[in-house]
Amino acid sequence: MKDGFFHQTNMKNEMIAVILAGGQGSRLKDLTKDSAKPAVPFGGRYRIIDFTLSNCVNSGIYNIGVITQYQPLTLNNHIGNGASWGLDHLDSGVTILQPYSNKEGSKWFEGTAHAIYQNIDYIDSMDPEYLLVLSGDHIYKMDYDQMLQTHKEKKAALTVAVIDVPWDEASRFGIMNTDENNRIIEFEEKPAHPKSNHASMGIYIFNWQRLRSVLVNAFTKEVPMIDFGKNVIPFYIKSGDNVFAHNFSGYWKDVGTIQSLWEANMEFIDDQDGLNVRDRSWRVFSKNPIAPPQFITDTATVNASMVVDGCFVAGKIEHSILSANVQIKGGSLVKDSVIMPGTLIGKNVTIKRAIIGENVTIGDNAVIDGTKEVAVVGNGEVIGVKPDED
Repeated sequence: MKDGFFHQTNMKNEMIAVILAGGQGSRLKDLTKDSAKPAVPFGGRYRIIDFTLSNCVNSGIYNIGVITQYQPLTLNNHIGNGASWGLDHLDSGVTILQPYSNKEGSKWFEGTAHAIYQNIDYIDSMDPEYLLVLSGDHIYKMDYDQMLQTHKEKKAALTVAVIDVPWDEASRFGIMNTDENNRIIEFEEKPAHPKSNHASMGIYIFNWQRLRSVLVNAFTKEVPMIDFGKNVIPFYIKSGDNVFAHNFSGYWKDVGTIQSLWEANMEFIDDQDGLNVRDRSWRVFSKNPIAPPQFITDTATVNASMVVDGCFVAGKIEHSILSANVQIKGGSLVKDSVIMPGTLIGKNVTIKRAIIGENVTIGDNAVIDGTKEVAVVGNGEVIGVKPDED
């Protein structure tokens, strides 16, 4: 972290961050039926957005706007005044930015760039030289200050963070084609036949006054400028602006699907390189629950009922993550699975390769088997319990 957790500065804001956190996350099914995707629990004690917020404070960015839209209550309550990230001081702050009816009568954010346009007044009030635009639904640890140095060195108007993905996966991403100087010369949205494997991470640094001018002019003249990938980046390239890539080589995962969310949790257990939350030099902060996560890498057989880090556990647990206030009764097996907070699992239950949502109740003798495809039980569901037993 730059200059300590409770850093304060009297300098003008060189760069502020805006986190786009309003996505519905429909591909996460019933895990997001009552909360936005960035608020989904991860790794036993975190929520997905914690990684982006922690990256900001570790990178020395202490003024952050969080743009919400879909089911924001859980996210708003989680972030609060930002105290868990040291953002509740005189010269720092986190601001929740929700849709409102503006002078044009628009109430909802229609795309990523439109969300920024709708919040011009907030950004202007912070008077930044640079604007860092982030997604709230990725798991990674990244120093944004290094990206800012790239932006300055290249005299860029826009810098896009990119990561090289396997060639057979490149068609799932927005691909940035670059020249020998790492200048972005072409953007391809999910190309069938990609020319490179430089995938956009959805992380951008803009010179604020240039972006402001582009957005205001476009929306005044009703020129399409709704989305960064589809509209803004191609416009910058076509206009001859300096657009450069910043290469990132650490751990990064878009957890927008059940499969990717499950994989990231399993990699979290296995201490995947770059995802180590025990690294005290780059801490991942969260709203502080009493109990830390319980994740088990080897088979753990509990012969008698016991409390483990805030969870009441009996049975056999293997390579799984248990969140706070989870109860697992005797004779049950939980393997290669993620159990989110507040869940009650009865006796002789078998759970394999599954994600069990928050506040779920699973009755005795139930079987949830995700061997072929990761199984999901949505938040608040009741499985295998008769009404008179509940």
